Amino acid sequence: MAIPGKYNKLKITKILDFGVYLDGGELGEILLPMKWVPESSTPHDELMVFLYFDSSDRIIATTQKPYAIAEEFAYLTVKAVNQVGAFLDWGLDKDLLLPYREQKYKVEAGQQVIVYIYTDDKGRIAASTNIEKFIDKQTSELETGQEVDLFIYAATELGFKAIVNNRWEGVIFANQVFQTLKKGQRIQGYIKNIREDGKIDLSIYKMGYPEKIKDIYEIVLTELRKNNGYLSITDKHSPEEIYRIIGMSKKNFKQAIGRLFKERRIMIEESGIRLIEDID
Repeated sequence: MAIPGKYNKLKITKILDFGVYLDGGELGEILLPMKWVPESSTPHDELMVFLYFDSSDRIIATTQKPYAIAEEFAYLTVKAVNQVGAFLDWGLDKDLLLPYREQKYKVEAGQQVIVYIYTDDKGRIAASTNIEKFIDKQTSELETGQEVDLFIYAATELGFKAIVNNRWEGVIFANQVFQTLKKGQRIQGYIKNIREDGKIDLSIYKMGYPEKIKDIYEIVLTELRKNNGYLSITDKHSPEEIYRIIGMSKKNFKQAIGRLFKERRIMIEESGIRLIEDID
């Protein structure tokens, strides 16, 4: 059966001047407008299409690819707000509705928001910023060391909150992050630990990947070489400033420059650190 809000492989039943009709099974024939029909299409060809609703609430097909589909979390931009709700750019001709009842906070045009895309009881597709109610608390299907898809959706004092496989929630602790992470970013990660209360600790490195000082100071060396041997940062800077400049925690940064200074590979100046070795 064809499912709105998802990709579906449907067969062409007839071709007309304005588009082709696809066999939607129980949903009946579904129009794919001609501007989205691949060239040289013939009757009985099967096309991979995305199904959504047009402005008249009729199911319509497109070969465009939305930024996210139903039952996925996404980071989308608000295009407009009116008396019905907010409308989000999700990569299709028709914007995605974020109803007022699904807004955890007031949103404005131009703002980027983390949402969950769902289908309502009438099968219509919409978005919600109340993402907590779509997160699964039952974690029995997960295993320590398992590779998972992560969607970064918030930064906290502890680190970064991430959606795991579009279903669960976990935390990547800041002192275990040696690269820049941003809200809305999708990356591969690993289940580091599942606590007795069901909370999930995550890592963006394989189990056993060295969270060792060697790897941290190699990052500092790389950044120094990229910036002509000088970084305007010391361990006296705030944790936020250190993370903004080099993408690591203050604790890790202090350990790295301490070792590099001992090895006489850097000089620590009043306002920054300087590489002693020759720059190629």
